[in-house]
Parts: sequence; structure tokens; C-alpha cells
Amino acid sequence: MSDQFSELLDIPRDFVRDGAQFMNRCTKPDKREFVKISQAVGVGFVVMGAIGYIVKLVHIPVNNILVA
Repeated sequence: MSDQFSELLDIPRDFVRDGAQFMNRCTKPDKREFVKISQAVGVGFVVMGAIGYIVKLVHIPVNNILVA
């Protein structure tokens, strides 16, 4: 019974220990890395916006054909 209880307590303890190790290993990005990440996110926004715009352009005429 005591062994099961100690195993049950080990799970959150291991989780907290792993989380602390992860946070200690994380570093703040330098300026070059930040700019690179920002550019990648910006390109992603533009690509997703373009895809949405193209889908909207195709959807409107198709919807008008089907409804009318």
C-alpha cells in the first residue's frame, strides 16, 4: 500500500523536476534568431492569408452557380 502511494507521488514530482530542467535549459533568443523567427511567422501569415483569399475567390462564383 505504501509502495503504491509513493509511486503515485513520484509522478508529479518527476513532472515538476522535468519542467524545472526544461526551464533552466531554455535561453532567450538573440537578435538574429528573433528576426529569423519573426520573418518566418510573417511569411506564414502572408501565405495563409493568400490561401484564404484564393479560396474565397473560388468559393463565391461556385456558390453563385450552385444557388442560382
